[in-house]
Amino acid sequence: GARGSASLMISAFVQHPVVWTLSIFLGAVWLSRLVAVGLNMHKIAEITRPEYDAVPSDASGGVARISIVVPARNEAEHIEAALVSLLQLDYPDYEVIAVDDRSEDATGAIVDRLQAQWQERGEASHHRLKVLHVTELPPGWLGKTHAMWQAGTQATGDWILFTDADVVFRVDALRRAVVYAERERADHVVLFPTMVMDSGGERMMMAFFQSQFVFAHRPWKVADPKSRDSIGVGAFNLIRRSVYEQIGTYQRLRLAVLDDMKLGELVKQEGHRQRCVFGRDLLKLRWVFGAMGMVRNLTKNFFAILHFNTAFAVLAVCGILLVNLGPFVGIWLAQGWARAGFIAALATLVAIYGGMSRRSDISPFYVLLHPIGTLLFSYAVARSVVLTLARGGVVWRGTFYPLGELKKFSRETPRWNWL
Repeated sequence: GARGSASLMISAFVQHPVVWTLSIFLGAVWLSRLVAVGLNMHKIAEITRPEYDAVPSDASGGVARISIVVPARNEAEHIEAALVSLLQLDYPDYEVIAVDDRSEDATGAIVDRLQAQWQERGEASHHRLKVLHVTELPPGWLGKTHAMWQAGTQATGDWILFTDADVVFRVDALRRAVVYAERERADHVVLFPTMVMDSGGERMMMAFFQSQFVFAHRPWKVADPKSRDSIGVGAFNLIRRSVYEQIGTYQRLRLAVLDDMKLGELVKQEGHRQRCVFGRDLLKLRWVFGAMGMVRNLTKNFFAILHFNTAFAVLAVCGILLVNLGPFVGIWLAQGWARAGFIAALATLVAIYGGMSRRSDISPFYVLLHPIGTLLFSYAVARSVVLTLARGGVVWRGTFYPLGELKKFSRETPRWNWL
């Protein structure tokens, strides 16, 4: 009958050489990533350690001045907490430049009020907050890159820190990062933020996202000048002003949807010293709101990551599904020794989730939800492609950017990473 025919088909499938090939491939791929992470992740400094709790000093023995740039468009819900945390930093010499980028909510009023309050204090901190209001966006720019470029022209620091309007800093975050940067003689330092999550769906998606970062990136290699690996994170991109100007400022990234990553690419491409560091709870950011929040966040970004290449996007979705669902499906369908590779892949995933749980509030048991995360993440990639093509461009913070302009800029921008 039908049941017998189905059993024969499954039996034939599980004995097929393709199953053995997939088993060996997936086991080898995941195990290789586990070995790489296990051997190298410790090379990334943790700047909450006591040796970084010091007073920074540059090559001349003085304290470098820092300009902190905070672009904000319609950030009324988050901007006050972010700016207050910045204005309370224990770093001895810095300024904060907040840019109200054509906001349609109360963002502009909030930053003006904070500036007035800090001036009324009459202490040394009164000069630390500058406010810029952008009322028009010139052609050929994204709103965020234009806002950061404008702030950069007003910066007086030896270093410029580009951050986001929803990031909350611990009081010693900047000081520790600068101590590390000066000791390493780095030109660009990225500090990974600690993600704030309030629901199981958020933890599931963030865990999946972090597992893909571990799978696809080698953050320990950004310090290797011979490597093409680079990094940039919007929450904390600290760059020497001289290097920022040498690479062409944000004028060179005027239409870069992934401006933070592109900044890192340019720094590495031009031969400057790049570093990334951990700092548990030094920066806090709630990036995802609900499981579908990850999907919404990636709608703008993912097609840009794939350089607006539809064929590559299809391959990416297929690859994500194969690599992440393959072990779960294979261990159920395969028989005998054909399961070995799938078991190795799943064991690697368990180990990766266990390792990630040490640096976050995500239980390693979220590995059980990895297949659901895979499907939602794949949907996010497909949604990014379909909506961008259907709209003929990207909608970001209420502003439409034509796909033709973005594609042209992507083609003209050197591609430094593996994409």
